[in-house]
Amino acid sequence: MNFHDLGLAAELLQAVEQTGYTTPTPVQMQAIPAAIAGRDLLVSSHTGSGKTAAFTLPALHRIIDRRPAQGSGPRVLVLTPTRELALQVEKAVQTYGKALRWLRTACLVGGAPMFAQVKQLQRQCDVVVATPGRLLDHLNRRKLKLSDVEVLILDEADRMLDMGFAEDIDAIVAATPAKRQTLLFSATLDGVVGSMAERMTREPQRIEIEVAKEDRGQIEQRLMFADDIGHKNRLLEALLGDDSLQQAVVFTATKKSADELSLSLQEKGIAAAALHGDMHQTQRNRTLDRLRQGRIGVLVATDVAARGIDVAGISHVINFDPPRQAEDYVHRIGRTGRAGRDGVAITLSGPRETGLIRAIERFTGGRLAVHTIPGMEPAPRRPSGPRPGGNGGRRFGNGGGYGRPGGDSRRSAGGYGRGDGHASRNERSHGGRFDRGSRG
Repeated sequence: MNFHDLGLAAELLQAVEQTGYTTPTPVQMQAIPAAIAGRDLLVSSHTGSGKTAAFTLPALHRIIDRRPAQGSGPRVLVLTPTRELALQVEKAVQTYGKALRWLRTACLVGGAPMFAQVKQLQRQCDVVVATPGRLLDHLNRRKLKLSDVEVLILDEADRMLDMGFAEDIDAIVAATPAKRQTLLFSATLDGVVGSMAERMTREPQRIEIEVAKEDRGQIEQRLMFADDIGHKNRLLEALLGDDSLQQAVVFTATKKSADELSLSLQEKGIAAAALHGDMHQTQRNRTLDRLRQGRIGVLVATDVAARGIDVAGISHVINFDPPRQAEDYVHRIGRTGRAGRDGVAITLSGPRETGLIRAIERFTGGRLAVHTIPGMEPAPRRPSGPRPGGNGGRRFGNGGGYGRPGGDSRRSAGGYGRGDGHASRNERSHGGRFDRGSRG
C-alpha cells in the first residue's frame, strides 16, 4: 500500500511525496481512511509510529475544498501536552498543507507572549494547535471561539491527563460543537483515558498499533548502578566521552538539577545546555534550534523534553535520574533511535532507586542489561535480608555490582559498550566528547 491508496487529495499527496515518504506506517494505513470516512477514532500508538501525519493529513483533507465564511473560527483544533510537541505538530500541518496557500495556522502555548498570539488569532485561522492551559486563557478572554471546529484532535491524551489537564480539556470540549469529529491518540486507551474518550466520542473506531519487533531492536537499553551522586557524575562524564556518542539527552528529575548539571558539564568543556519548563519559550526554541544544528552536544532536560523532540542526531539518552513514572521511560528513550537509526538508552540508578527500575521493567516487560565501566563499578554491599515471599528484587552481589534475583549478577565483563574485558581509550581517560572546539 502507498499513500495514493488512502484516498487523500492530490495537493496533500504532492506534499507527502516532497517529504520523501512513500509507504504509510501501520497507524497511517488504518487511521487515515477511517478519519476521511468521518469516523471518530481512538488510536493507541507509540512514539515514532507516524501518528502526527495520521491525524494531520485527514484533517487537512476534510477542510481542503470548503473555505469558511468571513469571521469564522478555526475548523481544526489540536491539543497537545507540551509546547515542543505543539510546535512540532504546527510544523507538520504547514508541511503537509504547503500547497494550500490560503491555509493559516496558529500555535497557542504557554511561555510565549500572549499579545503575539492574539494578533495571530485576529487573522482567520484554519488550524489551531495549542496546549490546554493557554487555549483556555484565550477562551476566557474571548479572543477565540470554537463554535466552528469540525475536527478535534487530542494528541498524547494520556500525557495531558497525567499533567492535570482533565478539567481544562473538559471545558475546551464543551466549547466545541457536538457534531464535530474527534480523533484521540494515546499510548494507552485504558483507565481515565478510556473514560474521557467515552464522554467525548460517538461510536469511535478503536485502532491499536503494536510496536513492530524490528523497531524494538533500534534502542539498546542499559542499566548502570551508582553508589551516590558523585559516582553518578563520574559515570556520566565517562559515558559522554564514548566515541560512538554523537548527541545525547540527559534527563534529570528536577529543573534545578537540570540547570546545575548543565553548568557542571559546561565547566568541564562539554557543549551542554538545559531545557525545562521555567525557561521562556523563546529561549527554549533557541536551545532546540542549536541542538538540531549540532551546536549543542548534550541537552540536559526534565520530562518536558521527553516528547515532541525529533532530532535524528541524538544517539544516546541517559537517565541521570530514573523517571518517577514508568510510562515516561518509554517516551524518554524514544528521543534516540530516530529516523531508522540505532540508539542507546542508559539509566543510572542509585541504591534508593531500584524500586523505580523494577517498575520500569514491569512496564516494559523486559530486564535492563546491567553494564559497568572498568574501575568505576559500584561498591559491594551485603543484602539487608530476604524479601517477604522469597528472594525477589535486586540485591548487591559479592562481585562489586548489583545482582539479579537468584544470584545471577549478569554483569558486563567488558564494561560500557564492550564485551572483551578491555576499556576503550575514552573509558580510560573519561574525556569529554564535546569540547569547546567542536560543534560550536
